[in-house]
Amino acid sequence: MANILITEFMDEPAVALLKQAHTVNYQPTWVDEPAALLQAAPQADVLIVRNKTQVRGELLQALSRCKVVGRLGVGLDNIDVPGCASRGMTVIPATGANALSVAEYVVSTGMVLLRGAYHAQAAMVQGRWPRPALSQGREVHGKTLGLIGFGSIGQLTAKLAHGLGMRVIAHDALLQAQDPVFKTHGVQSCSLDDVLAQSDIVSLHVPLVDSTRHLINATRLAAMKRDAVLINTARGGVVDEAALAHALRAGQLGGAALDVFEDEPLPATTVFDGCANLILTPHIAGVTVESNERVSEMIAHKVLEALS
Repeated sequence: MANILITEFMDEPAVALLKQAHTVNYQPTWVDEPAALLQAAPQADVLIVRNKTQVRGELLQALSRCKVVGRLGVGLDNIDVPGCASRGMTVIPATGANALSVAEYVVSTGMVLLRGAYHAQAAMVQGRWPRPALSQGREVHGKTLGLIGFGSIGQLTAKLAHGLGMRVIAHDALLQAQDPVFKTHGVQSCSLDDVLAQSDIVSLHVPLVDSTRHLINATRLAAMKRDAVLINTARGGVVDEAALAHALRAGQLGGAALDVFEDEPLPATTVFDGCANLILTPHIAGVTVESNERVSEMIAHKVLEALS
């Protein structure tokens, strides 16, 4: 019987499934209680985390008998994967389980940004009627969605966008331009420059590595259409936030939505103060009731399989 530590929220039925065969210490507050987590870590055979628990440094050293790290999500930048491997620890992400939630976020948020009419509540409740100003919104039908990164989330996003009558183009530095995955999904493979120049909505789906840090910088923002919108559900460091804020204030960009940030939580005073047509959400694009159930169930089964 293994000892399983869970440091962030997990769907209760999945926790119960683990408890049927193993000892489970489910403490979703541990992510904010590093001292308590460090004290418990040496007894863990399995550690299950989301994106906030940093499995590196002192915590990694304290996991002296841990053999499995389950990640309730797909990004692994909060986990020292080579460090885990050197200690004989298997890292298991929930690949694909939250793809639909992210894809729906991208498409629905892109629609909101292009329409540009959903920030009117404050004016409306004050008795104003900003109908002329909000009558210039745009439809997504016939527009071009540009995907930077074309893995499972990008592919599902393309499927949803096609259902709305959008043209979809994509660039993926890890895929050859003639890779059959593009044709399979009815997507045109393009260079990064062409995606930026042609797209009405640009959506980012790349990991944060040295080559993608500030991939979207002042130069690349200037290469986008003046009324295009940018959506980032990937990782915060992929976008130069100061450059994006400047582009929005200068009217160089039609809008943006960010679900991820270089510093999380976002500081109370940020570079985004006063930016128009901007949507900020707290790293929840992949987190819905349904995706939490899928992610949690997947990790529970994969952990049980690893322990069998």
